[in-house]
Amino acid sequence: MEEHHGARVAQALALKLRAAIDRKGWTVAELSRNSGVARYTISKALNGEAWPDLLTIANLEKALEADLWPGREV
Repeated sequence: MEEHHGARVAQALALKLRAAIDRKGWTVAELSRNSGVARYTISKALNGEAWPDLLTIANLEKALEADLWPGREV
């Protein structure tokens, strides 16, 4: 059975988020402070357990200075 497209998008976003956090050398708590996004929300996104809304993604991208949305490549 083919994996659901939404699941692939969530996984790709989680990988991009983890890579961006690692590049900054931040913890989830530091990203939370710098982005205004709750640690719980960031953790859920990293684990693929939640879909961040557009404002959340925008705030994370701004804080991390990175593009997180995987786009059409997924």
